[in-house]
Amino acid sequence: MPATLRRPRLLDDPYLLPYAEIIRRRAELADRREADLSQGPGKLAEFACAHEYYGLHRTDSGWVFREWAPNATALWLVGDFSSWQCQEPFRLQRIPGRGVWEAHLAPDAVRHGQYYRLEMVWDGGRGERIPAYARRVVQNPETLVFAAQVWDPEPYVWRNPDFRVPDRVPLIYEAHVGMAQEREGVGGYTEFRERILPRIKRAGYNTVQLMAVMEHPYYGSFGYHVSSYFACSSRFGTPEELKALVDAAHGEGLAVIMDIVHSHAVKNEREGLSRFDGTLYQYFHDGLRGWHEAWDSRCFDYGKTDVLHFLLSNCRYWLDEFRFDGFRFDGVTSMLYLHHGLGVDFMDYSQYFDATVDEDAWIYCRLANRVIHQVRPDAMTVAEDVSGMPGLAAPLEDDGAGFDYRMAMGVPECWFRLVRDVRDEDWSIGYLWHELTNRRADERTVNYVESHDQALVGGKTLFFQLVDAAIYDAMLRSMRHLEVERGVALHKLARLATLATAGHGYLNFMGNEFGHPEWIDFPREGNGFSYRYARRQWTLRDNPELLYWCLGEFDAAMLEMVTRYRALEGTLPRRLFVSDQKKILVFERGPLVFLFNFHTHTSVADFKVLVPPGSYHWVMDSDEERFGGQGRIAAGQSFALIAEQRDRELCQTLRVYLPCRTAMVLERRI
Repeated sequence: MPATLRRPRLLDDPYLLPYAEIIRRRAELADRREADLSQGPGKLAEFACAHEYYGLHRTDSGWVFREWAPNATALWLVGDFSSWQCQEPFRLQRIPGRGVWEAHLAPDAVRHGQYYRLEMVWDGGRGERIPAYARRVVQNPETLVFAAQVWDPEPYVWRNPDFRVPDRVPLIYEAHVGMAQEREGVGGYTEFRERILPRIKRAGYNTVQLMAVMEHPYYGSFGYHVSSYFACSSRFGTPEELKALVDAAHGEGLAVIMDIVHSHAVKNEREGLSRFDGTLYQYFHDGLRGWHEAWDSRCFDYGKTDVLHFLLSNCRYWLDEFRFDGFRFDGVTSMLYLHHGLGVDFMDYSQYFDATVDEDAWIYCRLANRVIHQVRPDAMTVAEDVSGMPGLAAPLEDDGAGFDYRMAMGVPECWFRLVRDVRDEDWSIGYLWHELTNRRADERTVNYVESHDQALVGGKTLFFQLVDAAIYDAMLRSMRHLEVERGVALHKLARLATLATAGHGYLNFMGNEFGHPEWIDFPREGNGFSYRYARRQWTLRDNPELLYWCLGEFDAAMLEMVTRYRALEGTLPRRLFVSDQKKILVFERGPLVFLFNFHTHTSVADFKVLVPPGSYHWVMDSDEERFGGQGRIAAGQSFALIAEQRDRELCQTLRVYLPCRTAMVLERRI
């Protein structure tokens, strides 16, 4: 019988019993913090509404602007409405208490489209700042200086207001709006909606993960050095255009999640939050703890109430305002540990419960998941964590942090280690199986071969690693090139094995499904500010004479297959056969049996494997000619089963022809 999914309590793991007191204490601390912030049970979401109080808002009598700046001694709104001068009508008054400043403005004081900043004065200094809660921030193309923009258009009318994420296995397409187009330049929300969403839908993915949505001053940061947390990046278009993108995706049945970067912030002072009110510790830790040296950025102080107010409200804002369906939380490992996970190999359970853990950060993760699921019970949250912290994706009621999924970051490491460092002849199939299925039973995971991390400049995608320079001139289907044939075969096997063994979800970075050539590199001084590598070459995917087309067709076929057979729902993969010598892996998942032959040159004419009772029928194989294979397996066939006596039990033996470097999928019918 297939292995069934179960989600036991965190302490069902005997290895965690020595740390039971710490686990319970952390959960109790989080619950106590939630009670302090809430007005009652289930009210944490009401606390997460700072964006409705701070920032610039139209009122019945005009406008109101508020900012939290406890160290400031004077504040003005300055903009093109004041000739960028400090004028008395735009001076903020300090509200007694926690350092909140406020200004009430006449209805005609500012208007839609005008630009503004804050002039901040503190003891010993002053400076211009972008308001922390600004909802629209743009860069002057001539001066390159950023400014907030008054944004008060007609409200967006949603065409699909009732969309909810279906109860399904997420098949995630990770995408970057700015580099999703083929032309050299910066793509936009509208272009993505019109040209890329249909591709994602046709490819068989059901969830879009958008990178770089939050405003960031440096394009080449890939969106991970955020400056304005409540503003969508203006280099891609307007907020309404982003809403239209999300709306259109919902109309196609696609969920949309965004990368949310609460692990660190850009160190820029004029554009970001660093030294916002003249102090380095307003939003961040004081001293060295407030700096992430490896990422050249600032580290939030998750123990401060106002910081929690800011970050939790940020979660709610993107759900309410843009109707995102959840988040992929970036850099969770960096958040959770004082050492940020740098130079640390997590080899012992004690490392998850010692003094290096930032418990304020762990509490924040739990509170964030509480808010998100109070606002949107159907929302999904994914944690990017390389440490393997137990309980991160365990339910809140089981004393976990409450993420719905965690990234299976060991899987891409496994594939790249094998391809880069080990001869094909020496691959350990047992090691591969272990890495593909090594996950906690109480947590859901998202498997992937590669994300954007593996495609950045300085590295190579898996396919680029496999075929190297031949990726440029040997990709015609009519050509015979041994290195390319190897690369095409292993690219398909890696993706099918990763998808078929996925715990609860699967992810792919845009273009990698068809072996997109080259790396990702944003315009910078070192490349002459070129956009050549900051785009996606879709014409390669669309040309049926190229092997890129074949790889794309295979990717779509395998996604359609697991969706049609619901193979990933309700079951876990169960191993049937593993052999390092023969380089063969066989396992079942739901009604499907997957057979892989990773051998470099040995095909097995009469491979025998014990299988559960039933009849077996061909579904697909990686060697089909339409997938760039050699067509050595007959399509549509049924397979004979032989009854055998094994250990006094009657068993069924399946006999198949399994060519080298191929995979075959069979359906079992009872």
